[in-house]
Amino acid sequence: MTAFRYYCPVQVRYGDLDPQWHVNNAHTLTFIEQARFSYLIELGLFDGVSFFEVGLIVADVHVSYQAPIRLTQRIRVGVRVARLGNKSLNFEYQVEDEDTAAILATAETVMVAYNYHTQSSIPVPPNWREKITAFEGLAA
Repeated sequence: MTAFRYYCPVQVRYGDLDPQWHVNNAHTLTFIEQARFSYLIELGLFDGVSFFEVGLIVADVHVSYQAPIRLTQRIRVGVRVARLGNKSLNFEYQVEDEDTAAILATAETVMVAYNYHTQSSIPVPPNWREKITAFEGLAA
């Protein structure tokens, strides 16, 4: 993977660990979710206040675990939008050790633009398309 333009630091907590003393696989999904919300807030696409205004719902997720994540590791999650469709966005993630840049996990999610009030998919809003395209350097 090439470098990401956005990284979100994530604190590994004791409660994230499993009996083998590394981060449980399910918590890795929480890390990428936290990073995705941080990305949306950073780009001004979500205010971080009203859940009903988040505008996305998960359609598909894939995670590849490369190495265990330990309690004392300083980690960060790279986030980017790799593809903008009519009603969906493909996000890519890379969980890294902040000190060594070792890749600990990679992930992809397909997110559908979604109106929680009507409980239906919607086209990706034009302002989202503009902000993401400009930030990521995607072709318009």
